[in-house]
Amino acid sequence: MANSLFLPNYTLIAPPPRRLSASVSSKPNKPQPPLLPCPPPPLGFINFSLTSNSSSSIINPSSRRRAASSFKSRLAPQDSVPPTNSRKESSKSNAGPSGSGGDEEQLPSLKTLLKVYKEAIFNGDGKTVSEVEAIIQVIENEKKELVEKVSSASAEITSGKEKLIRLQADFDNCRKRFDKERLTVRTDAQGEVIESLLPMVDNFERARQYLKPETEKEKKIDASYQGIYKQFVEIMRSLDVAVVPTVGKPFDPSLHEAIAREESQELKEGIIIQEIRRGFLLGGRLLRPATVKVSSGPGSKKSPVATEKTTAGVEK
Repeated sequence: MANSLFLPNYTLIAPPPRRLSASVSSKPNKPQPPLLPCPPPPLGFINFSLTSNSSSSIINPSSRRRAASSFKSRLAPQDSVPPTNSRKESSKSNAGPSGSGGDEEQLPSLKTLLKVYKEAIFNGDGKTVSEVEAIIQVIENEKKELVEKVSSASAEITSGKEKLIRLQADFDNCRKRFDKERLTVRTDAQGEVIESLLPMVDNFERARQYLKPETEKEKKIDASYQGIYKQFVEIMRSLDVAVVPTVGKPFDPSLHEAIAREESQELKEGIIIQEIRRGFLLGGRLLRPATVKVSSGPGSKKSPVATEKTTAGVEK
């Protein structure tokens, strides 16, 4: 044979004879004849093919049985999984073991499972069919669990969104309330300071009414006084302080304080005819009400007949 290999001739030398102990046999050892060299048999029946397509091992029936794939090996996850798998299968593989330990990681792809199931039905393998149906049942149970988890997660997300909306509304209300309280505190502090300065404003007003400069020196004093008063008024205006309107306006109990009522032929009843003391406003807040006199309307004129009757009665 062209591709056969032949081993070179070797002379086999027999090992030295073993001596048996006296306890085993009492017979004397006979000398063994030496082994004569004999040519080795040809090894043509063993064919070692050196071609690139041949295998380097001898194939026997036992190796064929080992090479046959079992059901579990056929159902094992393959590396050539098609890229069109659904997201649920990828999520299952990434989720890891849950209640059934590491069995979930060994579940095959659906395509491989269906292929094995068809082959088992075609070959009449009832055991394989039962195993595939059991795996399908496991997949169905996992699908139900995943649907329940998705529903629960959706409910939690909806609840979280509602809580977030409520928290946002509470935060906005809290911010508005805080801004309002801060403005109120600021206004109260300004009001207290301005109220303490109102008596000084009254003194300025009285001095301006009664002061009548005649000499040159008095006029200089009056000019400096008026300059100080004007500067003070500008400061009050910058603080949003305003004077309560009085004369010619209807009486308002929330802004005015009446100390007298007088008859007036010119003004109707309820109209302010005189301001006794000024009132002030800080923004929309009343610092001090204005003290005023209110008209009671024109007086009633007595008729001449009634006057004559009264005079006659007095004479009698």
